[in-house]
Amino acid sequence: MSGGANEAENFRTDVLRERVWKAFDPQLVRTLGRRLPELLARHFSAVMKERLPAMDWRLPEENCREAAECLDKGGGKTADDGALADAFESLLEKALSRGNQLHNPRYVGHQVPPPVPIAAWFDAVGAMTNQVMAVYEMGPWATATEKAMVNRLGCLIGWARGEFSGLITHGGSLANLTALLTARNVCFSKAWRQGVRQEASPMILAHQDAHYSVTRAAGILGVGTENVERIPSDKQRRMNAEALRKRLGALRREKRAVMAVVACACATPIGSFDPLRSIGQVCREFGVWLHVDAAHGGSALLSRRHRDLVDGLALADSVVWDAHKMLYVPGLCAFVFYRRAECAGATFHQNADYLFDPTAPQLGEFDIGRKTVECTKRAAAFGLWGVWSLFGESLFADLVDLSFSMGKVFYELLLQAEDFCPLHVPECNIVVFRHVPAALADASQEVLGGFQLRLRRRVVESGRFYLVSTKIDGVGALRTTIINPLTTGAHLVELLETLRQEGKALLEESSQQANASLRTNLPTHKLQPPPKPDFKAPPSQKQQNFY
Repeated sequence: MSGGANEAENFRTDVLRERVWKAFDPQLVRTLGRRLPELLARHFSAVMKERLPAMDWRLPEENCREAAECLDKGGGKTADDGALADAFESLLEKALSRGNQLHNPRYVGHQVPPPVPIAAWFDAVGAMTNQVMAVYEMGPWATATEKAMVNRLGCLIGWARGEFSGLITHGGSLANLTALLTARNVCFSKAWRQGVRQEASPMILAHQDAHYSVTRAAGILGVGTENVERIPSDKQRRMNAEALRKRLGALRREKRAVMAVVACACATPIGSFDPLRSIGQVCREFGVWLHVDAAHGGSALLSRRHRDLVDGLALADSVVWDAHKMLYVPGLCAFVFYRRAECAGATFHQNADYLFDPTAPQLGEFDIGRKTVECTKRAAAFGLWGVWSLFGESLFADLVDLSFSMGKVFYELLLQAEDFCPLHVPECNIVVFRHVPAALADASQEVLGGFQLRLRRRVVESGRFYLVSTKIDGVGALRTTIINPLTTGAHLVELLETLRQEGKALLEESSQQANASLRTNLPTHKLQPPPKPDFKAPPSQKQQNFY
């Protein structure tokens, strides 16, 4: 390149650097950062004191349109720190107000907690400095915090330090996939290179309510969704260990390979905990890999009152445990544990010269990318490590005890209410029930289930509470996860009253719509009376038209 051309290129790069500098300016970081704590403090105060609805419901089209409009406004104030700070605050206020308000005590929805807010400060450090992981030298402190938390939680499971292994992935679905991939490769040592041969037809035996990610993993791994078999459960929807033993015996006689047994602690629909010790002993008897999805219930290990729910977890060959559920940190932070450390090396059989340094083989144990689907991975342990370091293990035990206790409180309220029906005795903070007003006392299951789903939608859109729905044995039901430590018995009493009020309004609207439909379709000519039916009459028009 000639001298003149080189000078022109340098000029262009100087102009570009000057233009991008504003986005990296430490002074701007300070200016915007000063706004953030006060803004968040106001938001949390308003949410926790219930001055904001559990959800400011808006149609997706409205939110998507406004999000796009914000993009169109960008780029006009890059030279003025004050204007940028005002725009920054406006954008954050919109993001905070339009989201699901998990810190509102009226949030009793999904298994997603209101995280300990301070955890996000630690996550922010990892995000702002991009402490990513794949090999140790990319994120040395991120790797260290992950190792520290893996060792601490693994010892709680009941394993001896140094004998087990673990890692963090982005979410429980990916964690289940990773663990079952390991099980496949242990069961079929040639599967990584040659695939799962058709004649092998490996089976996965799973809890009847196992998370959908188990079946999804079977499809991804080449096992096939048709080879996932559900084991019968008892009346509490817990896997029947004796039924498992009989099925394993039958498959052995058929010479069918069983890749893994998947148990739950706890299963998503009603929060049922499998009898892990009995299941573990059966799996040992048959030499079958036991995987336990303890995404939600693993945190019971921290509670002296509730750890018996996961008795026998140490018998598992692999365990999934989500910190972004009952350990109250931001998503996503899902642990995968292996009882035998050497099994972690069976997950993948690959090398990457641009990542893994052959001159430092002693660092291989700390190169997380060797064990995870992800290459680049965020510093997912920062939030959990930071909160644990500040408050200690006892905070997490208290959170589990409080949440599980509120599940029992809500169950007792349901028992005392004539128009509500709990569908199980809760073992944790997941409670499933139905509202059965007097008008629907004799309704069919189809009608009653449809009412629950419509009622839930009505309550959510009102903003008064956020809860979810499910189906039990194919019939609609209401489902709560009481995961907000600020939710009290008074809030739960108010939830029942809200359901009563919205349910009454829903039935009245349905009745009015049914009557209007009858008037509109009233014939103008005289009809002959129909013959008397010789079967039981169907439900009333009032019952038929509300869902």
